[in-house]
Amino acid sequence: MLKRSLVFFVLVISLVAFSGCGERSPQKTSKRVAVVISTLNNPWFVLLGESAKARAEELGYEAVIFDSQNNSSKETEHFDNIIAAGYAAILFNPTDADGSVVNVRRAKQAEIPVFCMDREINARDVATCQILSDNFSGCVEIGKEFIRTVGREGNYAELLGLVGDNNTWNRSRGFHTVVDCFPGLKMVAQQSADFDRNTAMMVMESILQAHGDIVGVFCGNDAMAMGAYQAVLAAGKADQIKVFGFDGEKDVLNGIREGKIVATGMQSPVLMARTAAEFAHRYLSGDQNFSKKIPIAVHAVTRENIDQFLE
Repeated sequence: MLKRSLVFFVLVISLVAFSGCGERSPQKTSKRVAVVISTLNNPWFVLLGESAKARAEELGYEAVIFDSQNNSSKETEHFDNIIAAGYAAILFNPTDADGSVVNVRRAKQAEIPVFCMDREINARDVATCQILSDNFSGCVEIGKEFIRTVGREGNYAELLGLVGDNNTWNRSRGFHTVVDCFPGLKMVAQQSADFDRNTAMMVMESILQAHGDIVGVFCGNDAMAMGAYQAVLAAGKADQIKVFGFDGEKDVLNGIREGKIVATGMQSPVLMARTAAEFAHRYLSGDQNFSKKIPIAVHAVTRENIDQFLE
């Protein structure tokens, strides 16, 4: 009787263990990849997301894009659903350098690798890899173009992106590394426009009402550069105020060719997205040896070299 009970006990334990493994198996065997993008209300991020999705699908995965709408609560909701559904990997464009850390940590605890694209998080030990533009060096080059164009004296303004995004401050620091060397150049306004074109237009209109004598404006991305240019044009100051951007969006490239925008920093959203998808595939195939951060070079685009970038 004791022997029979023991056999029954071992059988029950085996079935429970087998059942438990079955509950975790979707995460291990899933061929779905989540592409979480900070916002799809910006063509640059649309390209980033679609490029990541396309490359993941080329590698044999089902890929789904999630739009966080620049809302950290929405991003958390996406991670809740992704973790519960047992996705294999997450290609991630964070909404906030600090606030997004907890979501990436939860994914790591669920054994789902996260590959950050373009924007970083302020933690070194949770994301599998962060593939980022070298924003600082790129904006050093933009700073040099600013000096070459507007000269060494005059008032200028700066439009910042999202204040919780490290890209905002890396770009600003790179620009100021150069411009602050010239005491004759004075920044009379520095305001956030959230990387948004319409917001930038309104912010720039307000700046122009208080500082109509500025000679240039540095914008932390191209969407803001286009919004700033609209405000400058409406104020009849397009010849006086030089506009600088960063990203390499098509509208701004065309604007540089037409003489509306002076310069931008050419990022590589397709390269970052494809690299993230390829790294995820390598990781899921057993190669888990990655550098924690991969910098991608940024090139200054001006009217002198615009043709090669339009091609």
